[in-house]
Amino acid sequence: MTARIAVCLMVTALLLMGGGGVFASDSGQGSFSVAQLTDMRGAGAASDAKTAETSGDYDDFDDFDEYGDAEGQLVADPFKGWNMVWFHFNDAMYHGVFKPVATGYAWAIPAQPRQWVRNFFTNMLFPVRFVNNILQGKFDAAYMETSKFLANTSWGLLGFADVTSGMKRNWTPERPTADGFGQTLGKAGFGHGVYLVWPFLGPSSVRESVGWVGDTLLDPVTYADLTFIEMVAVRAYKNVNQLSLELTGNEYETLTEGAIDKYAAVRDAYIRFRAKKVRE
Repeated sequence: MTARIAVCLMVTALLLMGGGGVFASDSGQGSFSVAQLTDMRGAGAASDAKTAETSGDYDDFDDFDEYGDAEGQLVADPFKGWNMVWFHFNDAMYHGVFKPVATGYAWAIPAQPRQWVRNFFTNMLFPVRFVNNILQGKFDAAYMETSKFLANTSWGLLGFADVTSGMKRNWTPERPTADGFGQTLGKAGFGHGVYLVWPFLGPSSVRESVGWVGDTLLDPVTYADLTFIEMVAVRAYKNVNQLSLELTGNEYETLTEGAIDKYAAVRDAYIRFRAKKVRE
């Protein structure tokens, strides 16, 4: 029984490692994942997420002028003591546990199969993107997401292959596809509330935490006929696989390696990133 409990705790830790993809730089849709709680970044498909990773999508983190407004700099941080404890805990877990596990996995499994797995999970999160596109009035993006989902699910073997990545597009959505319910709340005028750092999940805020709950309720995995351990294992594997594809050029390491105050650097980057997503 003791061994079983130990295994459960270890697997739970791996799950929480990426409850929002916190240590990987994609969210499902591309993301400075350490800078968001959800799995969505707004890419809408694996190919779009991959493009975002190589297109300087996060260069705006250093643009203090563009995001130097009240939302960018004045988010309250009344729980800084709590937040710093969990920030340093998460940082230690990343360097001491999660990165080594993902590195070993990347050594054992070729990149292409790992990309297929990411494609599958990205395709599965279609409901999150579709619903939030509708809520945000991005009907053209909702239509494109639906087209991609149908094509990738049918011809792409349940989404393992991204068959839409090589197709010519006669048009693209006027605005980037939805990032998640946190973005939707921001567009509706809800502020962050206060800044929060959750153990394993990483940086967030009251608004983004509520958004994460909303996105989780739209995630098909939530409703799968799985035991608790099986659910934990699926989510843990998803995030280990994701991190294994983000080991090179990891935005989290790039941001923190040269920072005098790593906590402040991640907090400010997170708030700017979320402000950018709300403005899209």
